[in-house]
Amino acid sequence: MKIIAVIPARYASTRFPAKLMQDLGGKTVIMRTYEAAVNTGLFDDVFVVTDADAIFNEVQGNGGKVIRSIKTHESGSDRIAEAVQDMDVDVVVNVQGDEPFINKAALKALVDAFVSDVNQKIDLGSVMFEIKDKEAIENPNNVKVIVDQQNFALYFSRSVIPYPREVNSGVRYMKHIGIYAFRKQALMDFYSLPMLSLEASEKLEQLRYLEYGKRIKMIETDQGSIGIDTLEDLIEARKLLASQA
Repeated sequence: MKIIAVIPARYASTRFPAKLMQDLGGKTVIMRTYEAAVNTGLFDDVFVVTDADAIFNEVQGNGGKVIRSIKTHESGSDRIAEAVQDMDVDVVVNVQGDEPFINKAALKALVDAFVSDVNQKIDLGSVMFEIKDKEAIENPNNVKVIVDQQNFALYFSRSVIPYPREVNSGVRYMKHIGIYAFRKQALMDFYSLPMLSLEASEKLEQLRYLEYGKRIKMIETDQGSIGIDTLEDLIEARKLLASQA
């Protein structure tokens, strides 16, 4: 089984433009992420895919592997699908370009899930962790996921799901982390299928997979993601990197 990692990298960002090109301990954020993905040792290959000259030149100039997008894409899945459509691979892992502190344990669990899935019941894999703070649960920027008894996703939402009509029911609230592993065929199906109403309403691309009947295996972790979405996040990331030195 050939498993690769792809890092979709947009230059533009509404909250923090050019965040992937910011300095993080002497290297850009995108190079920190690329090198972290390579250093996990989990993948047969690692690529950055981008439509931005600055990011393309940065990765290539520092010895990384980078693919230029040809089309304009609305989602990371679309950008990755274009990049890998002619590659002979089995599983593609989407690593977020703005998360240089990679959770290797979660990535390994994702990879292991596909390796052990001999009957190919898993179309996608992703990651979740429990949140307990009421404000975090109610925050629409925190995407929640509910799962069945085998940890396959039932639904993702920005709303509070399930609704806590009975507060002592023992429900756990799980935040979705945007790390994905795709069986290549599921990714290519996504690329060719139109957006439907649930995805359009919630603005969550993972709902397209569910609407078309794909099965998403959720892996639970006890570690949240550390993303860089704002200047304040970058400052905190610099502190964290310095503490690890």
